[in-house]
Amino acid sequence: MHVVGLTGGIGSGKSTLAGALRAQGVPVIDADEVARRCVAPGTPGLVAVVERFGSGVLLADGSLDRTRLAAIVFADASARKDLEAITHPCIAQGIADDVAALAVRADRPDVVVIEHPLLVETGAHVRVDVVVVVETPLELRVERLIATRGMGEADARARIAAQADDAQRRAIADHVVINDGDLSALRAEAGPLLEEIRASVAPHE
Repeated sequence: MHVVGLTGGIGSGKSTLAGALRAQGVPVIDADEVARRCVAPGTPGLVAVVERFGSGVLLADGSLDRTRLAAIVFADASARKDLEAITHPCIAQGIADDVAALAVRADRPDVVVIEHPLLVETGAHVRVDVVVVVETPLELRVERLIATRGMGEADARARIAAQADDAQRRAIADHVVINDGDLSALRAEAGPLLEEIRASVAPHE
């Protein structure tokens, strides 16, 4: 089973490509979903977050107010590092557990994709076999974040600046998918990309 790390900056379209790969029958592990498990009510992760940031980051039902927490950590680099110190080890372990569970299935897939926005920043790229980077022009990413997520321009640019840049992602990429068109064009990349990945990891005779 070959593990593919799929990454790209916020607003790049990596989730759209991940969805298209999933539609091709490839299991996709979403690092953001693993992160949500790590800070679900009753977890040590959520306890640690509240200890660091206070009960103001909780919703009325006791779950994490992700919007409120994001506003705090994207405005304060030291706060973001504190949050990462709490969540990143749990996320890494959760992803490893999900990969291990797929590896022991009777119908084990030949390829599994980990969709991870911080693949470079966390060093998680060293734990995958193939790295795919989705790259989109900066101004297009800003436009998308404003249009689809309701962010202000300053917030969108701050989120982008908090992540690795294109050069850092390219430096560890095995495949770079340029996403400068519409979403249907990006989805159409999934089939050929999967063929390339399978060909590159196939045993040589």
